[in-house]
Amino acid sequence: MVEMKFLTDRMLGKLTRWLRISGYDTLSIADLEVEGEEDDFMLKNFRDRVLLTKDKELYRKSIKDGRKAILIKSDSVEGQMKELMQKGVKFQIVMDRCSLCNTPLRKPSRDEAIEVILREKLSEDMLKMDLWYCEKCRKLYWMGGHWKNMTRFLRKVEK
Repeated sequence: MVEMKFLTDRMLGKLTRWLRISGYDTLSIADLEVEGEEDDFMLKNFRDRVLLTKDKELYRKSIKDGRKAILIKSDSVEGQMKELMQKGVKFQIVMDRCSLCNTPLRKPSRDEAIEVILREKLSEDMLKMDLWYCEKCRKLYWMGGHWKNMTRFLRKVEK
């Protein structure tokens, strides 16, 4: 099965983060440098990705142009996730992509972890934890209290 990859419009920031947390390669137009009209850019570029949009006109143009697109109707991230679940998207905490920039995560070197711990004034006890690192953002991820909150939220979405 080919992994689904996405391109999202500016109105889907929280959904974009959840897709990345779930392991989906997800570009956001908000993260790209675009010259000219964003809608035209999204129609013409990254055609190997499913376009996710709340913009009915952009969705209509996409379908007319033969581009794979999904019109997201809900205003809540929970509702948006449920819409995508009906299309076969599985939400889970995978942690193999940076939720901010979409770069694949990897285990940090000890020096990288220490650099972030000192910069962010985190506890050195974190070196004992499973850590993931984004070399573009120079950010660490770990299973902290936010992990439990994300798990709880996912259970709510799945109901």
